[in-house]
Amino acid sequence: MKKVKIILIVTILLLALIVSLQNTEVVETKFLLMTFMMPRVLLLLLTFMLGFIGGMITTSVILKKSGKAPEKMKAERS
Repeated sequence: MKKVKIILIVTILLLALIVSLQNTEVVETKFLLMTFMMPRVLLLLLTFMLGFIGGMITTSVILKKSGKAPEKMKAERS
């Protein structure tokens, strides 16, 4: 099982490296009334991070409303 995790992590890192190497051109990004020039890979990374953080916040709100704290979920799994 440990080898599977290592292979999966290496595969994901290689895919991320390929995406970043293929998306180095500068793009114009408009946000509200501002315009930014940034590499496309940075835009992809920022979008990913905002989605990840939004998902974490949403999950924590849902867990708090349902009354299940992460510690209780861990205890239930064991």
